[in-house]
Amino acid sequence: MDRNKNLEQYKRIIRAVAALIVIICTVLIFLAIWRGYYNIRVVFPFYYKGHWMIAAVYMIFVILFMYIYGGLKFGYLKCSSIILSQVLAVICANVMAYLEIVLLAAKFVSIVPIFYMTLIDIMVIVILTNAISFIFKKLFPPREMLLLYEDYEPDSFLRKMNVRDDRYRLKDTLCIHGLSEEELKKIITSYDAILIYDVHSEKRNRLLKLCYAESVRVYTTPKISDILIKSADDIHLFDSPLFLMRNTGLSFEQKVVKRVMDIVVSSIVLIVTSPIMLIVALAIKLYDGGPVMFRQDRCTIGGKVFRIHKFRSMIVDAEKGGQVIPATDNDPRITPVGKIIRQTRIDELPQMIDILQGNMSIVGPRPERVEHVQAYTEDIPEFKYRLKVKGGLTGYAQIYGKYNTTAYDKLKLDLMYIQNYSLRLDIRLIFMTVKIMFMKESTEGFEKEK
Repeated sequence: MDRNKNLEQYKRIIRAVAALIVIICTVLIFLAIWRGYYNIRVVFPFYYKGHWMIAAVYMIFVILFMYIYGGLKFGYLKCSSIILSQVLAVICANVMAYLEIVLLAAKFVSIVPIFYMTLIDIMVIVILTNAISFIFKKLFPPREMLLLYEDYEPDSFLRKMNVRDDRYRLKDTLCIHGLSEEELKKIITSYDAILIYDVHSEKRNRLLKLCYAESVRVYTTPKISDILIKSADDIHLFDSPLFLMRNTGLSFEQKVVKRVMDIVVSSIVLIVTSPIMLIVALAIKLYDGGPVMFRQDRCTIGGKVFRIHKFRSMIVDAEKGGQVIPATDNDPRITPVGKIIRQTRIDELPQMIDILQGNMSIVGPRPERVEHVQAYTEDIPEFKYRLKVKGGLTGYAQIYGKYNTTAYDKLKLDLMYIQNYSLRLDIRLIFMTVKIMFMKESTEGFEKEK
């Protein structure tokens, strides 16, 4: 334990060095391809320091996309997730580099060297990331943690923890009812970290202060009020600090910028994907002769109801009599065509029409069915907080959650987006959506018992 604590202070430096190694390797590969093939094909070939300028621009592309996809979070994400993030990042960087080369050459040049460069990048990334992840596991093994809870059994949360046994080693769970502060102090100091799960605010505050006083690392599941406070502005009334929470959703300027981006992006996507949409429409029609589109009432900003458009992925009359039947894994109602378009998210493409019409946004809380909103709000009154902004095609809950994420967790994720909105965040979430298309767990259906 002492050795781990001593190494912990160097963790950020080690992570930065690891990230630098990956970035430098990709830049050197690009520099070799640039000097060996592309430089002589531009209008004015570069010499000496010019090569380093081109390499610096490419490095900026790599760092930017690595940041967007989270490709440098060694010791935080799974090795497979880091590899996927880095692969997507270098593909985006290589596409940008090729466009830059086309501009310098004033003509289209062969893409073959870029293709081979990408393959080399992927091989290097796989080797380096596995090696770095192995080193991180050896230097920073999972912490022995104690989970503290109060009224609610943490069974579902424990299942999530067990998925990340590479990062968290949950040694014990403990109900804090009836325990004195001295007893808690003696217990928590014998663990590497404490996880506070859904404890009432008064007791949680005491636990947080106790962990702080004893220099014990602590994790805690956030409450709705925590998310609101975390996004507050810091102001001061003379020597008294204040937190300001405006609680109005997006500002006028943010709404204008967001709407402009929605119009531009949805128009481009509709034009580019129109051949794909035509093929999908024909495939659905030829399979069973039923309607191509699936329409359903959904709730958006302010509780407004609109009809969402999707490609039909299930059999006709999948919900007979209007009965709500959520999709499950291997649902027999899903057609062969539907299975493909659901896995690739192509069934969502017609929603670009809803975005262009102004009923939805590219990024925002997923618009829920009217009956779901009513049911969730009865159990969780705060669920209506999601309706402070337009529903979105993608969002925090879609990227960081799953199809079967609970309503309460969806609410917390969506509030984190609403309270921290920025154009930069929207752009990052759009790029991150590409990543989750390759992650099967994000499309999991509801468990049958749910």
